[in-house]
Amino acid sequence: MTDFTHINEEGRARMVDISDKQETARSAIARTSVIVNEAIYHGIQQNDMKKGDVLSVAQVAGIMAAKNTSTIIPMCHPLSLTGVDLSFSWEAMEEDAYRLHITSEVKTKGSTGVEMEALTSASAAALTVYDMCKAVDKGITIGETYLEKKTGGKSGDYYRTLQGEE
Repeated sequence: MTDFTHINEEGRARMVDISDKQETARSAIARTSVIVNEAIYHGIQQNDMKKGDVLSVAQVAGIMAAKNTSTIIPMCHPLSLTGVDLSFSWEAMEEDAYRLHITSEVKTKGSTGVEMEALTSASAAALTVYDMCKAVDKGITIGETYLEKKTGGKSGDYYRTLQGEE
């Protein structure tokens, strides 16, 4: 059986050998958020930002990031993804603040999971929102990024439970 570690026999870094792992359907959902002011919220909603359609560009950025995760994250396996989907929803907060929720779902049929692809995708989408809106306000906040769910693979399914939830 293969030892799934990034350390080789000489104590140096290596990419884990997954050649003995069974190919299965795998998916992962990651979430993050971006907090913006009222001017940015209305600019995005009305598609009136100087750099263009913020959410469409963020969606493409998230998809491209998922597809290129192995070039960004050391020792992450290059994967053939079967699907990448990002969704966006808004939440009004205190006066003059709005939270954009970003959800990335990534799927594959392979020998290793897509958690890193989902997390990278959500992060890149959030950074793209920041980049496209920073001329209006550099005080934009990117929130907590986390894995919400993963399915498939030898380690089984994972569902994030927040404190206070059952």
